[in-house]
Amino acid sequence: MAAVHVELAEIALPEFGLPRAEPTIPAATYEARVAAARQRAADAGYDALIVYADREHFANLAYLTGFDPRFEEALLILTADRAPILLVGNEDMAYTAISPLQLQIVLYQTFSLLSQPRSSSAPLATILRDAGIGTNGGKRVGVAGWKYFVPAETPTPDQWLEVPAYLVDTLRGMGCAVQNAGRIFMEPEHGLRAVNDVDQLAYFEFSATHSSQNMRNMLSNVRPGMTEFEAFALLAPIGLPLSYHPVLFSGERTALGLASASGRVLKIGDPVFAGLGYWGSNNARGGFLVEDAASLPAEIRDYIDKLVAPYFRAIVEWYEHIGIGVTGRELFEIIDLHLGDPFFGVSLNPGHLIHLDEWVSSPIYRDSPQQLRSGMALQVDVIPATNGPYHTTNIEDGIALADETLRQAFVQKYPDAWRRIQQRRLFMREVLGIRLKPEVLPFSNMPAYLPPFWLSAQRAMRVV
Repeated sequence: MAAVHVELAEIALPEFGLPRAEPTIPAATYEARVAAARQRAADAGYDALIVYADREHFANLAYLTGFDPRFEEALLILTADRAPILLVGNEDMAYTAISPLQLQIVLYQTFSLLSQPRSSSAPLATILRDAGIGTNGGKRVGVAGWKYFVPAETPTPDQWLEVPAYLVDTLRGMGCAVQNAGRIFMEPEHGLRAVNDVDQLAYFEFSATHSSQNMRNMLSNVRPGMTEFEAFALLAPIGLPLSYHPVLFSGERTALGLASASGRVLKIGDPVFAGLGYWGSNNARGGFLVEDAASLPAEIRDYIDKLVAPYFRAIVEWYEHIGIGVTGRELFEIIDLHLGDPFFGVSLNPGHLIHLDEWVSSPIYRDSPQQLRSGMALQVDVIPATNGPYHTTNIEDGIALADETLRQAFVQKYPDAWRRIQQRRLFMREVLGIRLKPEVLPFSNMPAYLPPFWLSAQRAMRVV
């Protein structure tokens, strides 16, 4: 393939608009998800499937029920012949009404915060037996937390469980054979959360539109003399639940990688980085707080040629190649070809699945045979870590893959979202020079927009 020529240029980033109506997931969809999880559990030989969740690790439970625990832990119990049973602590009892499902709600006060009332709950073993676990042959139990494991980590990956020990101890004390069932939800090609329907994708587009608009607003208004707190306030989160802890850091604090904002005062010449994600989205950018390369230290004034341009060429090829049926290996090799030199410091998967949680898993890795499918929501997530004065550069935005049937469903059910998607595709093609396959749907309001110098945010990279 001939080398792609890229340049830094003045670019007018259009206003793609913001949605006001938040897409919702119908009750019938949740019912179908529960049925599918039951079937997967049966196929795996489980008599029961238990899904554990807490504040940080909520996505599998929320996917099934629309409920995510606040403050506390929660547990969903699925058996073949009973209504779904949801165990929650004191403070989540009222909040369970957010689920459109007909759930049997059980108060289990051990999930409550310390020193709260704990005398009204039955013992855990009693609750589990009443749910049909450990009785009448129901002793094979799959437990899904927030990970699963592979043979490279342990010779017994199905026996490794990342949920509370007291839960596993209780199950095993009841004579149950307990296995890790996380693959049911999170396996990157066939997991239940790897592929989404039109309503879920519309929600992700809603989320990504808002988070990316917050990011572009910050980039347009950040100035030297602000504290990191004041710069972070420009992101102006709107109250949607977050997919991860949002970040903004600068100067020497960029070495921390995942730092919260602080009272550090931004200075001209600072390396800077920011990221914000709501459920189903993440938008991040990194660069320097300068107007142009002349304001950089002398030894890195080749920042564009040495780091940004090679990076942008790699991302352009990634965008133009991704599509339904493409293997993870192909996308990995594109990034490895352009950015495999140790200077770039790219060590994580060059792209991954996103859902309610920021990182589900990834079909994109060296020699991956896994194929991308219609309905997948993915992050363009390739972040160099140069470990030197060049800092980083990055575009992190969300896309989805949709075949003709799914695209038609989008057009008919969410015409405003479809209009934004088509305008983004047009901008990427006509202004940035990135030609997407028909099935690639960009969700960001700054799609593939890379401004390396934050005090000149109207200048970004494009294909010549």
